[in-house]
Amino acid sequence: MTTHGRDLGRHPGRAARRLTALALGLAVTALLGTGAVPAGAGPSDGGLKGALDTILSDPRLDGGGVSVVVADAATGATLYQRNGTDRLMPASNTKIATSLAAMGVLGPDHRFSTDVLGEGRRTGGTLRGDLYLRGTGDPTVLAADYDRLAAGVAAAGVRRVTGQLVADDTRFDANRLGRSWAADDESSYYSAPISALTLAPDTDYDAGTVVVEVTAGSEQGARPRVRLTPADGGVRVANRATTGAGGTANTLTMEREHGTNTIAVTGSLPLKAATVKEWITVQDPTRYAATVFAAALARHGVRVEDGLRTGKATPATARPLATHRSMPLRELVRPFMKLSNNMHAEALTKAMGYQATVRAGNWGDGLAAVGSYLKRQGVDTGTIRQVDGSGLSRMNLFPAAQLSKLLLAVQDEPWFGDWYAALPVACAPDRAEGGTLRTRMCGTPAALNAHAKTGSLTGASALSGYVTDKAGRKLVFSVVLADYLASSVKSVEDAVVVTLAGSDTGAGIVKAARPERTRTAPAPADVECSWRKPARC
Repeated sequence: MTTHGRDLGRHPGRAARRLTALALGLAVTALLGTGAVPAGAGPSDGGLKGALDTILSDPRLDGGGVSVVVADAATGATLYQRNGTDRLMPASNTKIATSLAAMGVLGPDHRFSTDVLGEGRRTGGTLRGDLYLRGTGDPTVLAADYDRLAAGVAAAGVRRVTGQLVADDTRFDANRLGRSWAADDESSYYSAPISALTLAPDTDYDAGTVVVEVTAGSEQGARPRVRLTPADGGVRVANRATTGAGGTANTLTMEREHGTNTIAVTGSLPLKAATVKEWITVQDPTRYAATVFAAALARHGVRVEDGLRTGKATPATARPLATHRSMPLRELVRPFMKLSNNMHAEALTKAMGYQATVRAGNWGDGLAAVGSYLKRQGVDTGTIRQVDGSGLSRMNLFPAAQLSKLLLAVQDEPWFGDWYAALPVACAPDRAEGGTLRTRMCGTPAALNAHAKTGSLTGASALSGYVTDKAGRKLVFSVVLADYLASSVKSVEDAVVVTLAGSDTGAGIVKAARPERTRTAPAPADVECSWRKPARC
């Protein structure tokens, strides 16, 4: 027997769930036909439908879109659905599809490599030719890693390069920004340009950004002090800010000027005010990484005589001198999903495109690879639209029914445990564990129980994942909300999950949680909480 075009004999757990779900569905249909279960029971029915309908009648959702599905994780049976097939903007719930496809297409042991190679004749410590720095898409390379690569070149005996340092980013295409990304996000670190050769300034691995710290001057009217990390990436600062009188308003702004690598610092920072820290995108991530590497070469006594060039492929005859390999994907998926890192999503999407076609990784090929993986999991890809890997585009559309179907199907994957561990955990205080859920649903049955991916854009919010109910029954849920005018609807999502966690859904003992009581911290309205660096959300 086959279902969704797949041999159920190869996936016995999935086969059992689907067959049980079919049997349950037939049984429920029969009961509805006899009247034993009231069809269309309203909020007064006292069961799961009544409880969740009550929560979703929140006036903040009036006039907006609501798509919600709850299913039994073991059997796959749908326990609740409201507009489950409606296509709504999923925001960062898009990363569910991208991350699962990456694990399936690239494999949990996939590692990115960043290599240094020499092309030309070696005479003693002199390389008479060019030195190549070749990237394959690693979004986690740090300045310290480039320093180790430079040390490796020196250890290989190269002290002088008569040609150029060539930055090879040709593993990916030259299209840096995703489809329909907002122009006013150009400086925002969560909208950094994508390159096969890049650099992250921190261990959140925010590739393609620089950390800018501004400290008030020693006296009123003085220029504030500006510090960049890394300091040697070729990023320029136009400091037009002033130090204001103590107690005055902080009007400081930092923004990269359009189409340039210059960060303008303007406004006023009061005397003795706390240092202001922001993450700002760079204009050209390839040149940024290569500039940091060039500085590291100089520190290690390696002189490159003919400057820097970008965008040229490494010749097949070039000889390796040093290599850096990333953590395996099974580990990389944790900072990716816990902190909802957009740049990880897009790098993995393009890497999947390269894997599938062995040509420059691009969004079209990568998204085709994602779609193929989703089809293999039984997702009806004709009902979704995905145009980037991260969900930053407002053109993405997913129904809750397909997200929940995907979450059910992947439980049989051999690497599922690694992926499940990468989901944010409600009220887990450690940022590396709780991620974007670390201040939500505290003091409720969902705390340290719900594992789910968040999603936030202006007028769009989503939460999909897994939770265990009071009787130990594991549930899959997907809540996708859109086109609302309220500042936030996060507490509505939380109330759905808290209700599931605190109920005995098998016995029908369900009581709706109140949305205003499940939210334990102000939730960002328009972007993922982890994008509001360095604020705690």
